[in-house]
Formats: sequence, structure tokens, C-alpha cells
Amino acid sequence: MSLKPHNRIVLIYLAVGMSWIFFSDLLVEYLFQDKADIILAQNIKGWLFIAITGGLLFFLIRKDVNAIQDVNLKLVASYEQTISGWVHVMDLRHRETKDHTQRVTKMTVELAKLSGITDVKKLKHIERGAMLHDIGKIGIPDAILIKPGKLDKEEWEQMKTHPQIAHDILAKIAFLKPSIDIPFSHHERWDGTGYPVGMKGTQIPITARFFAVIDVWDALIHPRVYKSAWPEEEVLSYISLQSGTHFDPDVVTLFLDNYQQIKKSSALSE
Repeated sequence: MSLKPHNRIVLIYLAVGMSWIFFSDLLVEYLFQDKADIILAQNIKGWLFIAITGGLLFFLIRKDVNAIQDVNLKLVASYEQTISGWVHVMDLRHRETKDHTQRVTKMTVELAKLSGITDVKKLKHIERGAMLHDIGKIGIPDAILIKPGKLDKEEWEQMKTHPQIAHDILAKIAFLKPSIDIPFSHHERWDGTGYPVGMKGTQIPITARFFAVIDVWDALIHPRVYKSAWPEEEVLSYISLQSGTHFDPDVVTLFLDNYQQIKKSSALSE
């Protein structure tokens, strides 16, 4: 039966400490007879005990912390693989253009960096949120999701539930909860006419505002089951016209001013 790390550390510490006290006392008694020398030796022995056991504790704790970190890294890697699997299945089911999710994810992260976000953890949350932006469509029937024509009113109302479905899924997963803003809010509009909540302006999380521009750009510039691809100039013109209504004006400006860099970040091959 293996001991838990904290129990093992305590037992090792006790064994070393008791051995040190026993054998060092014998050694001091054997080497010194003068009272002053014994006091000095005991003081030196005490300082050595602190140094040696401190080093021992550092080594033991660092070893266990490294082991825990290795396990956490493997766990995160498995989560990332699971996310990639979800995304691949969703893209296939939704019949998106090739590499849609990878493309919009890279471009959103690049846009976030250009806005001044440099924190690695924040950027990772943005990346995961972008990857999972359409996870809520798992709850939308195929007849609606891949319908080649225009959705009727009832179908459109059902389609509009996918952000809430995404929220309900991700809110229950602690690892993914910090990435919830994009899946839940990327269909909100700057003027407050979006869904599912109808948030307006800066009420909309900034990451969702980033993604909204990227997602519309990608949807327009590539063919979908319900439309042909738009020319690039028309796409950029449309995004500019939607500034202040659909999109955050500052985000549109940032996107257009850095368009070539953002586009290049996705490694697109047009």
C-alpha cells in the first residue's frame, strides 16, 4: 500500500530527525568533555539540523510538486485533445468550410494580442472559447443546422438557443467555465439587437466582441451551404459599415488597421 505524499514526507522527516538527534548526541558526547565545547557543538548541531532538514523538505516537496505538475499537464493535454475532438465533430456535422474553427481561433487570439492582452492564461481562455464557439449547436437538429435554404421563424428561434445551450454545458465544467464568454455572447450586437440576452455596447464581453468580427468575416469570405463566398473587398466593406451597429467600433478599427497581420496569423491559403 503506497503512502500519500504528505504522509511519506512526514515519516521521512521524523526518521531523519530522530536519527540525527540520536547519533549526533552520541558523537558530541564522544568527542567533547568540556562544557563550553559541548554547548558550542550543540549549537552547531542545531543549525546543521535546520539546514539539512530544510534541504530535505525542499527536495521532497519539490519532487512531489513536480509529479503533480506533470499529472496536471497530462490532464490539460487530454482536455485539449477532447476539445479538438468536439470541434472536429461539430465542424463535420455543421459542414463548415475546411479548418473554420482553427482559422477563427487563431485570428481571434491575434486580434486579442493586438488589443494589448498579453497574459498567457487569458489568451488560452480566449483560444478555448473561440474553439468552442458553436458547441451549443450540438443541441440543434440537423434539419435546421444544415438546411440549405433560409430558416423559417420557428427554426430561427430554435437556432438562437445554441448560445444558451453552450452556456449550460460549459458552466458545469470548471476547466472551461473561464472560456464561456465567446460561446455565450458572440451573437450579441453592439446596438443591443443580438441574442440570447440582448446585451448592448460594453455589456458584451470584449472577447465576444473580438470574435464577432472574426466570425462574420469568416462566414462571408467562405462558402456555406446557404451562400456563396463574398469577394474580400465586399466583406471588409460590410464589416466597416456594421461598425457601431453590429460590431464594437474600436474592434472594427483594430481589425481593419491590422487586417493583413490578423489574416496571416491563421495561415490561410486562399
